[in-house]
Amino acid sequence: MEDNKYTVSFEQLPDENPSEYNYEEVPVEDDFPAMDNDEELVATVRVLQEAADDDTAMTERAAAARPVLITCPPSVDDFVRSFLLKIGMQRTLDTFQAEFFELQQKGQLREEDLFDVPDIYARNQQLDDQLKVMRHERDKYKAASMAAREMYVKLRNERDYHRMNHRRVMQEKNKLLDDIKLMKRHYAAYEPTLEQLRHKYEVAMKEKMLSKLERDRAMGQVAGLQSTLKSLEQMRGSSAQRPAGGGGTGDAAELRAAPTAGGRAGGGRELTGKEQMAERRRAEARQDVANLPAGYVRHPKDKDFPKDRGINPALANGRGAPVHLTRSGGLKLSNTWEAHEAAVSSLALNPLGKQELVTTGDDAVWKLWSLPGGECQFTGEGHSQWVSSAHFHPSGSQLVTGGGDSLVKLWDLHVGECLHTFNEHSSAVWSLQYHWTGNFIASASMDNTVRLFDLGSVRCRQILRGHAESVNSVSWLPHGNLLLTCSADKTLLVWDPRVGTSVHTFYGHLHSVNHAAFSPKGDTVASVDSFGFLKVFDVRADRPKSALDLGPHAANCVAFDPSSTLLAVASNDATVKMIEVATGGVSKLEGHEDSVQFCSFDQHGDCLISAGSDRTVRVWN
Repeated sequence: MEDNKYTVSFEQLPDENPSEYNYEEVPVEDDFPAMDNDEELVATVRVLQEAADDDTAMTERAAAARPVLITCPPSVDDFVRSFLLKIGMQRTLDTFQAEFFELQQKGQLREEDLFDVPDIYARNQQLDDQLKVMRHERDKYKAASMAAREMYVKLRNERDYHRMNHRRVMQEKNKLLDDIKLMKRHYAAYEPTLEQLRHKYEVAMKEKMLSKLERDRAMGQVAGLQSTLKSLEQMRGSSAQRPAGGGGTGDAAELRAAPTAGGRAGGGRELTGKEQMAERRRAEARQDVANLPAGYVRHPKDKDFPKDRGINPALANGRGAPVHLTRSGGLKLSNTWEAHEAAVSSLALNPLGKQELVTTGDDAVWKLWSLPGGECQFTGEGHSQWVSSAHFHPSGSQLVTGGGDSLVKLWDLHVGECLHTFNEHSSAVWSLQYHWTGNFIASASMDNTVRLFDLGSVRCRQILRGHAESVNSVSWLPHGNLLLTCSADKTLLVWDPRVGTSVHTFYGHLHSVNHAAFSPKGDTVASVDSFGFLKVFDVRADRPKSALDLGPHAANCVAFDPSSTLLAVASNDATVKMIEVATGGVSKLEGHEDSVQFCSFDQHGDCLISAGSDRTVRVWN
């Protein structure tokens, strides 16, 4: 019953006596006599009849064994008890039972007083109980239906919201598809124009290259003609000073032998290529800068460029790359020290093999260190902004620095004083380098120019203009007079400062070229750009002979080892990458915690020194 309420009722079960069941005895016959077909049929029917009778008997027995529930009407006292118990009147129930049993013991209750409650009351009670149960279930189902209704309304609202968003997204999608189709048609209409422009650009580049070649050829011819004219004037002057009648035959012979302004000999014979080259070399020996402007007066203290020997004397002592460098991971970090209070921008090693190192930093100072311990010997102050580059004089006694204040400063390392300051640049100086003779300094600047400083006359001797954007690095050909520059205009130029023009252009980069360098042998040029691409050029061609993608991080510096077989590339991913020039194999040196700005091999190629934005200098050997 509900709420753990119970009523008392009387149930009667019939008595069952197993002894009253009659069992039939089944005779057992050991031997079955032989029977004919009729007898066998009768026997079979009898057996089937007996089996059917057995099944009937078992069914009757099972039916007799099932208990029968007989419900008797409760007496009036049990009905009262159940009623009081049901409504929770426990104390009244206790009082009723006490008085009822007391009267029953005294015999004061009569038989007619203890009558059974009519069935209608019991039935009403049962129906009332069922009604309460059904009301409880109804309330429960009603609550469930209300919750389901609320959930249905919520889901319907969400469905409507998502349906609306879906419609909006579909509308936007259709609009975007229409825009894409329109853009495709628009660009398809421009495709022929772009193809024409591309073709025109290629034609213009070819014409530009041809015009440069023609210009260089014309400049060479002009230089040869100028030298021929001067030699002719000298010969005429010398013949005029000779005594009359004493040298008529000799003067005529000299005039016949002297080339004319048109490049022909005195008898009308045109000079051969070897004769013109010899005449040009004689002119260059007399004058180291050929394309001087009109009215130019040479400074008496200007130094002369040396003659081109075509070889690097240092290569006689060269050797192959050490085996440990060609192995992946052959270099190990041996020493690290914090060099500056800000990023270290460059470094330079003493060219005489002394264990000295100069570093420059964004803290506007340069420092001289001893190797391999990394003890600071001197700190140079004088720049007002970051110092970007430094380079030793070939004697190792002087230093040149440049930086963001657009100044180029000469320093005496014996006394630590600034000897001179050049202020001709109008913007920051990115790179500078001494000529191998120590008589000239070339500097590259953000003002798109390269300037040549003569240390004999201590002045800016020449301005090289040819790049369209910032010039990022400058490098002299080892024991030569050619100058290599790279720029943000994605090109590399080779200059001859003696004539003041570019003699070769390297193409191939698609991004700003950050650094470029000659190999010690002088037959190869390596360059890196702001997207991490490495290009290796043969100096006799204008296109790269090999290229490597070391990106996507920018590459800041590239350096050859003394054997010209290995390259080191300083990268913005805090690594130094070692590249074998012949095979293109790449290995990494990891140790820096920020971008590596500069790297350089020592004089023998046994160790590598790197510096970076983590303010440290690291030695690998």
